[in-house]
Amino acid sequence: MNSHILVRVTAIGLALAFVAPVTGNAAPAAAATSTTAQSPVSAGTFIDELADKAYGVLRSKKNDKDTIRREFRALLKDNFAITQIGNKLIRRHVRTISRAQYEAYQQAFPDYVVDTYTDNMFEFADSDLRIVRTVPRGTRGNVDVYARVYRDNGAQPIDSIWSVKPKEGGGWLVTDLNVAGVNLSLTQEADFNAFIAKNGFDALVAFMRGRNKAS
Repeated sequence: MNSHILVRVTAIGLALAFVAPVTGNAAPAAAATSTTAQSPVSAGTFIDELADKAYGVLRSKKNDKDTIRREFRALLKDNFAITQIGNKLIRRHVRTISRAQYEAYQQAFPDYVVDTYTDNMFEFADSDLRIVRTVPRGTRGNVDVYARVYRDNGAQPIDSIWSVKPKEGGGWLVTDLNVAGVNLSLTQEADFNAFIAKNGFDALVAFMRGRNKAS
């Protein structure tokens, strides 16, 4: 599965964050949420601070790999729309899988994301994400945060666009990510679809679980 571009953009490495409406019996309906308007500038601050936290986890000499995985799981849970992310990536299949299959997939998904990318993140611990600008999008308070990732080794900077939405009770959640013009949700969704077409949905879940154990 293609993960190289995602790993290169930032040591967070967890941004498979893409929200889309999901229908069908397998996926539960999203609950209505109440949010308040927030400044687009604060969305940029959110992304900047999230990157700092991720880099801090990587750079700490006190953290072993298990600690790093645990810290990234916490970042994923608190800052990404993880259930909706998983829904997006299997949206073609939600009408055909059972609830048990859906729940098994969603249970495996967070650890799969963390464990798939953690080992590759160390190479990018010298990175620095800088906010370029923030642009309101739509009428629901969503914001696109334009950012650029620099590395100490002088490599070409990488441009990215982080889409975020207001979080219930205040704050933000990452809902989309584009890197150098590439929408990463479409890349990962295509990988999952190809795997399912060849091996079946249960095999995807087994693969995800096996990847977790191997890590």
